[in-house]
Amino acid sequence: MKYYLIAGEASGDMHGSNLMKGLYAADVQADCRYWGGELMDSAYRQHQGGSALVHDYHEDAIIGFSQVLIKAGHYMRRIKECCNDIERWKPDVVILIDYPGFNFRIAEFAHKHGYKVFYYIAPKVWASRESRIRKLKKYVDKLFIVFPFEKAYFERKGVPYIYEGNPIIDAIDSSPSLQGSREGFFKETGLQDKPYIAILAGSRKGEVSAMMPVCAKFADMLKSDSRYSDFRFIVAGAPSRSLSDYEPYLKGREDWLKVVFNDTHRVIKYAAAAVVNSGTASLETCLIGTPQVVAYSGTAFNFNVGKRIIKIEYISLGNLILGRKAFKELMQYYFTPENLYSEVRRLIEDEEYRNGMIEEYGLIRKALGEKGASTKIAEAMIRELNSDLSASTSESAT
Repeated sequence: MKYYLIAGEASGDMHGSNLMKGLYAADVQADCRYWGGELMDSAYRQHQGGSALVHDYHEDAIIGFSQVLIKAGHYMRRIKECCNDIERWKPDVVILIDYPGFNFRIAEFAHKHGYKVFYYIAPKVWASRESRIRKLKKYVDKLFIVFPFEKAYFERKGVPYIYEGNPIIDAIDSSPSLQGSREGFFKETGLQDKPYIAILAGSRKGEVSAMMPVCAKFADMLKSDSRYSDFRFIVAGAPSRSLSDYEPYLKGREDWLKVVFNDTHRVIKYAAAAVVNSGTASLETCLIGTPQVVAYSGTAFNFNVGKRIIKIEYISLGNLILGRKAFKELMQYYFTPENLYSEVRRLIEDEEYRNGMIEEYGLIRKALGEKGASTKIAEAMIRELNSDLSASTSESAT
């Protein structure tokens, strides 16, 4: 069968690549075409050779309501490009991976033109913009969810779904970099083997420019404390960013503030603590087991708009899964160098506090289900397609 997958950011590229591996394993005749990144491209090369990447997500990553408005024309051109490509290729199914602003447009087009539509990793309608449920019901044939707390929500809303666990478990547990040693990490990166704080400032340019000024000032504060004079700070460079995005914050700090690309999991693993932008990275930090504080900052316009439409108590997936605060979240006005300094010191110095957080991490992992979610989801998709094919064959025969 022919599968057309669309991912628009780093986490979608990761989950899309693992889903493709599952599709190839379950369907020996699988043929994929995709919008995504290097991970999806790698999965394709391993099974089909060459590349079927239509568009690289790195070119389009934005954040915030204001930027969406500014780049509306650009996005409409991308949507048209995608729709035209689907029509040319004529897949058996269009698989949308998160990225709702773009993917809902594609869902509407694909449905109206007779294509089967699967939505993998539900848009966060339980957090904001609940009106999108109407579109899920109207344009999506099957929703594939990945968080346990979503089951009751979508049941209440009457949206048919399939839940097979969360694929991030497989992504972390099978990560080759996490099988190595601390010594290997420092040797391969050329960094000094010193205690350090990990900084994950997000994958979009807007996130980096909002997070890094505060994180850099926090680093100055902690470094000036004689008890932490030996500490270093390592920024996990996002796949969609370049060194130039971080360079303004490195000036004068080059000896002890570094950026490491393509090694996020190890940057997290060997850190004494981590400052993490809300999102998938925070959940990965839970599964890796590093004490963390989650931070978010945006423009006043974006934050004020967000306050009016976002209706959840927590911004971190780990806290949402538990339904309580396993780790602190510093939002907007609370995201300051002083608050970071205080919380990171507590993560390092307060053993009881740190151990309690690690225990909560164990409960988060347990709630996410067993291993093998990506393969199970791929198999469920194929079952759905085969079932529909059988049904239509039976109808034709009668």
